[in-house]
Amino acid sequence: MTEAWRPDEDEQRRRGASGPVRVRVPAKVNLHLGVGPLRRDGYHELNTVYHAISIFDELTARRGDTLSLTMEGEGTGELALDDSNLIIRAAHALAGYAGVLPHARLHLRKQIPLAGGLAGGSADAAAALVACDTLWGTGLSREELAEIAADLGSDVPFLIHGGTALGTGRGEAVSPVLARPTTWHWVVAIADGGLSTPQAYRELDRLREAGSAGPPLGSIDGLLAALRQRDPRVLAAALGNDLQDAALVMRPALAATLKAGEAAGALGGIVSGSGPTCVFLAADAADAERIAVELENAQVCREARVAHGPVLGARVT
Repeated sequence: MTEAWRPDEDEQRRRGASGPVRVRVPAKVNLHLGVGPLRRDGYHELNTVYHAISIFDELTARRGDTLSLTMEGEGTGELALDDSNLIIRAAHALAGYAGVLPHARLHLRKQIPLAGGLAGGSADAAAALVACDTLWGTGLSREELAEIAADLGSDVPFLIHGGTALGTGRGEAVSPVLARPTTWHWVVAIADGGLSTPQAYRELDRLREAGSAGPPLGSIDGLLAALRQRDPRVLAAALGNDLQDAALVMRPALAATLKAGEAAGALGGIVSGSGPTCVFLAADAADAERIAVELENAQVCREARVAHGPVLGARVT
């Protein structure tokens, strides 16, 4: 077998970007998160609708003689910056796929909370793939980047694309949701600390085995129909998350957050993903601002941010 051809470093520099590459990547929420049975590979079968919202991380990639990562913002001092970090793993995965040298100086400006149910780590992996693809001049398509992304995490392929999309399998098989363009307005209630996604799934399994979980969400059709109607009240009634029961057991204080959002006049609210972030749908931008103020005044979350969606996935700025 002949050895695969790999460009030398000088050629790689010539064909890539000479200056810094900045990529902005959004957080995601699950408008519908239906969790099916545990599969043989250890993952649960999922039926979900992803929705990218306007809370962003930014990753800057520059030329370097090695691969390194620094950061500022949310999670500084808590997030490991070594080979276990999804950004570093994504850069190595792209380099291996494209046959290039994994050399870059990467800097993360983080606003998406750690372990908050908003896919911040997956977002950063998607940003790394897009940034390094541009920096190294590998010229891969979004579909090729999403193929690499699927091996990094279930949410990463969606965050390459963004928008609103249906996720199946373990969430990595993504297809766009076809609906007329509509902007939805959200209030994102960020809790102190995070929750472990694997632990949330284990807790849901335990609750189901004990008969303590609510009925599974079932068909996704109602949520898809609500998106097509473009009415926030209709969409609010269709929101659902099978992991919410588990998140409420693991973090009982979230019940007060959901109740406060309802009292503030949110059209609907759910735990985002595996939590502990809660998201609330508002009638419009002004209503979202008002609800955010009331949530902060109620002291049921660390911070309440307004956001809108859908937005694009990881993009060079």
